[in-house]
Amino acid sequence: MKGTRRAMTFSKWGKGIAAALLLTAAVQFPGVAGAAASEQIRVAMYLDLGSTYKSTVPAVTLKTEAAAEAGIMAGGEFAPWLEMAAAETSRFSVSGFKVKALESTDWGTVAAAVKKLQGTADKPVAYAVDRPAGTVYRIYTGPYASAAEALTAAGRVSQALSGQLLGQKPSVRGPYYISAGLFGSRNEAESLAKTLSGQDAEAFVAMTGPQKYAVWVGGMSSVAEQATLQAELALTAPQLFLTPVDLATPALLLHNDVSLALGAPNGAVHYELYGEGAKLMVRDNKDSSAIKVVERSERRYRGDFEISKVNGQLALVNVLPLEQYLYSVVSAEVPSSWPQEALKAQAVAARSYALYNAQLNKYKVAGLVDTTLSQVYNGVDQEADSVVKAVESTAGEVLKVSGKVIEGLFSSNSGGVTADSAEVWSNVNPIYASVPSEGDESAQASLKTWYQVLLDNGKTGYVREDNAKLAETNAAGLPLMTVTANNVNVRPLPLIQSDVNPVAKLNPGDKAIVLSKVAESTAYAWIRGPYTSDQLLKSLKGKTATEPPAPITSLEVAQRGPSGRVTQIKANGQILDIKYPDSFRSALNGLPSTLFEIVPTGRYTVQGAEGAAGTAASDATILSASGKTSLSGGNMVVLGAEQTARVIDKSSAFLFVGRGNGHGLGLSQWGAKGLADAGYDYRKILQHYYQNVTIVKE
Repeated sequence: MKGTRRAMTFSKWGKGIAAALLLTAAVQFPGVAGAAASEQIRVAMYLDLGSTYKSTVPAVTLKTEAAAEAGIMAGGEFAPWLEMAAAETSRFSVSGFKVKALESTDWGTVAAAVKKLQGTADKPVAYAVDRPAGTVYRIYTGPYASAAEALTAAGRVSQALSGQLLGQKPSVRGPYYISAGLFGSRNEAESLAKTLSGQDAEAFVAMTGPQKYAVWVGGMSSVAEQATLQAELALTAPQLFLTPVDLATPALLLHNDVSLALGAPNGAVHYELYGEGAKLMVRDNKDSSAIKVVERSERRYRGDFEISKVNGQLALVNVLPLEQYLYSVVSAEVPSSWPQEALKAQAVAARSYALYNAQLNKYKVAGLVDTTLSQVYNGVDQEADSVVKAVESTAGEVLKVSGKVIEGLFSSNSGGVTADSAEVWSNVNPIYASVPSEGDESAQASLKTWYQVLLDNGKTGYVREDNAKLAETNAAGLPLMTVTANNVNVRPLPLIQSDVNPVAKLNPGDKAIVLSKVAESTAYAWIRGPYTSDQLLKSLKGKTATEPPAPITSLEVAQRGPSGRVTQIKANGQILDIKYPDSFRSALNGLPSTLFEIVPTGRYTVQGAEGAAGTAASDATILSASGKTSLSGGNMVVLGAEQTARVIDKSSAFLFVGRGNGHGLGLSQWGAKGLADAGYDYRKILQHYYQNVTIVKE
């Protein structure tokens, strides 16, 4: 297929409908040399990089299938510290500034407090601590990046637990400890820790190496508090050899975690990583087995897990071979039932994307994340045999230009034509020129059509065709629909959305005016809105260099790029100066793509004599299913040429009608399927979507 640029226009605003998963790969245009030098891929699953990426938990829970081991990484070398049995559940966190929220011997009080905190920004962990008088439970929140942040959090926690504190005051805890001695066995260390805890001090067993244990007392928030604690301990326990713990000392603080089940205090081993710059690696002993991450919907993953502290928060990175990573990625990105050539094309694009970004190390401790900010990665359970075959049959193959691996960008559906790079990021890159993508339309194959209907109360929505029949017309010549099933939902969009309330419910015999018949919402075509001025202003907030006008009374496309994608919009005649053209997707309430046109719903054009035209605002009389009805403040239907109907409402809102899903650069996943169905092999598919590339086996 010849890859020529062409402009895209919309012949009729109501023609398209749809939406699917948004793929938002970040773009870096230069190539990277020697891209296949590393066969291991690092994928961040929890990490706090502020505005770049933020996904945090106070602790992560790992379940092993086979026996595993964990140890500290030092100088690039792995030193095993402990063994983990098959099917064992272990929790991991990082040391730092925290809030001690509550301490109690009553499990019911503790469980209620944990449940309450779980619904706040200050996520809790709870430990069971043995003391001479019995077991006490302690709740902590955090970690926080600084003592100041923890102090602020203590105020929030105090308010959240006002009914459970019973006179206690949440306090800031920190990483400053006093070592009370070294021991050759864990039992010895636990015995001393139990005694010291009985003296109203917080004492912990710390693992400082393989079969090496210490007792640390404190968790103070400053060096001054640490010194005060040491002086107090010297008076109350003069027999102990007391030394301040160096912040750089790698260690694992051992806890009995009772956070996982609130019905009863059933404990799980919890390792808290201590030491500035320390990294803990959890390795499965069998390549064929996997490790389950409970906080990631209990998904199973191949490879190893690295735990460290970044910006005061826990960072979890999955480290695994590239090809095994692709088994999951390709299966998550496209249906495994698709033709092999489409799966192969996706495998090569995804491999190129992974290697390119791995060397950029965009996420500091990893080149990739497991969400659509990189590529969807859901672990072993997402894998499929057909995808494994496609990955292995293209093993090592990448896309190159001038000897450098390119990023291999792709999106779900380009809406019939891919984007030109200038339409997305304002950068010109010949690799990403606009080309036709007719196969995108296959996203609508075999789907039901929907009736856009007008109800007696003036509301509009969509009913799927298999729930109704057409039998007559009204006085205006518009068809009437009669419902044939019970409790038929009138949907706000022509797709089933379980989390969105229907406009109305209809039953057998109920009628409505049919305004149009449209395809079911897909990745190919879509509608969004209508959005009011207030909704648009809220979405635009902070995303334009100049404050947009308020209220927005007019919104129009002022400029399009080679593929027809929107590159400039004016509100009330003022340019919305967003950062780059693709930003319109997020700036306008999360539109699937920028291949759209805007339809104002509150005004229409009146054609007068000799071609003169004017505009009129909507007013109250409509023709309903039951006859002519006057609806104060309701909608009206404007009939155009050839009995085309359009709803006008008083909200002065704006409807967005478009095609495609994603930025539209490079490979279109649905387009690749269409080409594969037409007989193209994966090499021709890739060379259609990426200009002047070579496919090289590294």
